[in-house]
Formats: sequence, C-alpha cells, structure tokens
Amino acid sequence: MQTILGANGQIAVELARELTRAYTPDLRLVSRNPRKVSESDVVISADLLDAGQTAAAVEGSDVVYFTAGLPAKTELWEAQFPTMLRNALDATREAGAKFVYFDNTYMYPQDDRVQTEETPFAPNGRKGMVRAAMASMVLEEMARGDIPVLIARAPEFYGPGRTQSFTNTLIIDPLKAGRKPRIPVRDDRLRTLIWTPDASRALALLGNTPDAYGQTWHLPVAEERPSYREFATMASEAFGQEPGYTVVPRRLLSAAGLFSAQVRELRELLPRYEHHNRFDSTKFTARFPEFAITSYRDGLAIINAEDRLRRAE
Repeated sequence: MQTILGANGQIAVELARELTRAYTPDLRLVSRNPRKVSESDVVISADLLDAGQTAAAVEGSDVVYFTAGLPAKTELWEAQFPTMLRNALDATREAGAKFVYFDNTYMYPQDDRVQTEETPFAPNGRKGMVRAAMASMVLEEMARGDIPVLIARAPEFYGPGRTQSFTNTLIIDPLKAGRKPRIPVRDDRLRTLIWTPDASRALALLGNTPDAYGQTWHLPVAEERPSYREFATMASEAFGQEPGYTVVPRRLLSAAGLFSAQVRELRELLPRYEHHNRFDSTKFTARFPEFAITSYRDGLAIINAEDRLRRAE
C-alpha cells in the first residue's frame, strides 16, 4: 500500500495516476475531502493537523508521499504546515514506512547562483522560513535513520489542469483568454520551470527506487533555460497568437499588494524574478537517464490542446 497525504492538488493527482499505472494498484488518497483518481483508489478523509487521524490514515502503508499544500497565506503556513509535517513523519515512523517529501525552492537564495542539491538555505521572507524549517525537519528525520526518507524538490511549475504558479497565472491563463501575457519584473532573465506531470512521474519513480532514499533530489527539468521573453513567445505561438507581452515592474506588483491579498502573499518571491533562476537536475538525469523530460514547446502544445478540448465540450 502506498499513501498520498494531501491528495487533491495537481502534483498529487498526477502522482496517483502514475503510481497506479506503473507501480501498484494499492493506493490510498488522504485529504480532508479526497477524490478518487482511479477506480481502485482507496480514499480516506483525514485532517493532517490531527495526529490520531494522520496515524490512522498512514497505518499499513509501505510508502508515504507528503504532497500537502495550503493557500498562500503566511499565518496559515506558520500555524499549520510544520504540525502537518510532524504528524506525517511521526505516523510514517510508527507504520515503519518509507517517507517521500515533495518540496519547493522557497528556502533557496533568490540570486543568480545555480541551484543544486547542495545549495544552502537562505530564505527571504516568512513563507521561505517555514519551508526551510520543514526541510530541516525532514533532513533531521533522514539523519536519524529510523525510516527511509527522501526529499524531492521542484522549481516553479507550469502545466495543465489546475496547475497553480506565477507562470500559469500571468502567461498561460491570459493566452487562454485571448489576452497578452504578463511577465513579472524582467523579461531577460533565464527561467527554470518544471512540467507538473514530469514532477509527479519523477516523484513516483524516486519513491519506488530503494537506493534513492537518504538523499535530496532535484526533480528533472528540461536542459533549455529560456528567458521569460522566449517562454512568452513560445507560449503565444503555441496558442496561435501574435507574440507580445507586458512586463509588470516590481514596484507595480509591490503596490498591487496593498489591494490584493494574493499578490501581497507572493511579494517575498519577487526578488527571484530580478535574477536568473537556474535549477540543476543533473543528479537525477545521471541516475535515471531513460526518464523522458517534456520540452517547453511540447508542454505548451499539450496545454493548448487541453484548452481547445475543454472549449469544445
């Protein structure tokens, strides 16, 4: 039995689909309001803030994936995320299962350095501090050695379905609506984005590879690192629109935070858009050379095809 904690987000849905397709028919999906992805899935309603409910949801598992998310509200992250993770780790240890932690890059420095698995934590802002503390908690569990543990880290998303990211919101969603994309802060900085189905497939692969445990892994990204200018142009072409976009300066995004709670909660990430953002996944691709990574053009074409199908229904 493999169990996904936090089973309703885009990463978790794709993970569930891949686990059933390639690894096991015995899959348990856990969240407050879980939904089946495949007919064989077992769904359990549980609040990860409750240690007892979390333990009951994990009992009997061989592998536990922590993919839980929360709305981008700083106070909510500070109050809930560490408790959810601690309960998940305690429950996994009690069950004698393996633990796979899906992580992001909020704790990394927001500068030009190439990000590797050895990049030191230097969080900028309160949400970054929460993610640094959570990653440190998992590293401590890994060092303790009572159960097999791995960290799988991803950069900013782009992708189909309900993928949530700055890139989807500012570039892809406007194109779906026939409008020009918007680029945050600068258009000439190199970006590394991960295609969400690739992230989920890689997460499933790592979770089912015994020698992957005891390590941190950067999930696989395309070798190409386009600037946002190049990405916006590719996206426009994929949607059959004339290339063109608007750059939204940092000062305007910061000012928008005075009026928009959503923008205000993302302001601590704005420095990363002033710099090249280069996420290195060489370790993963060297260990798994047969893993097929989706190119940016192919990913954008898939999003466009999905959008056309949705409109036709």
